[in-house]
Amino acid sequence: MSKIGELPKAGYCRLGQIIGDKKAKPCPIPPLIPVSKTAWYNGIKKGIFPRPVHAGRCAMWRWEDIRKLIDGLEGAKPET
Repeated sequence: MSKIGELPKAGYCRLGQIIGDKKAKPCPIPPLIPVSKTAWYNGIKKGIFPRPVHAGRCAMWRWEDIRKLIDGLEGAKPET
């Protein structure tokens, strides 16, 4: 995962900025949270990932919500 200090403190991001985009031009976008698009939307339904904000048909996420999510994931202990 990326260093959380490098992420913006406010504003909005698109899904490709969260889960990465290998086809982005001019260079690929590495994932902050390495899951598939399907896993991301299933996680939203289960309450694991934050819900998006919609601007028309465009889904966006608040950077504040993504920072909290990454903090929680980094602080979670893996199950044994």
